[in-house]
Amino acid sequence: MTQDEQFMKEAIRLSRQAVEHGNEPFSAVLVKDGQIVFTNENQIFTESDPTFHGELGLLRRFCHETGITDLRDYTLYSSCEPCFMCCGAMVWTKLGRLVYGASDIDLCRIFGQEGSECCQIVFSRSGHQPAVTGGVLREEALEVLTAYFGT
Repeated sequence: MTQDEQFMKEAIRLSRQAVEHGNEPFSAVLVKDGQIVFTNENQIFTESDPTFHGELGLLRRFCHETGITDLRDYTLYSSCEPCFMCCGAMVWTKLGRLVYGASDIDLCRIFGQEGSECCQIVFSRSGHQPAVTGGVLREEALEVLTAYFGT
């Protein structure tokens, strides 16, 4: 198992946990130097905050709790490709690398809609472009999304 797969497994586990806690199945894991430094799951329902996505919540809390706002040396693992809002937060925090499981296109297919490559759209039009690796444990991530949203 690669390091990316190891950390993605944790992100997918947390996405399942988010559902158990009454939220949607999304989560994020922040890693530096091969170690998990922070995790977060989607909390839009339990916190009554539609912006409390796994990724944005993680970035907001990590930066607040540590005082660190430049994340060039960090990798964020997300169970699903982050939305435009969360990608914007990654630009502002200068995230070094993003790794995700299922894509936005995958997620939108579950809803019978057409998706986009959110990350590439936001990053290509910004002053900071994290390195991006998509599709890590994609099928496993899709299983969680499909179980929650149905097809």
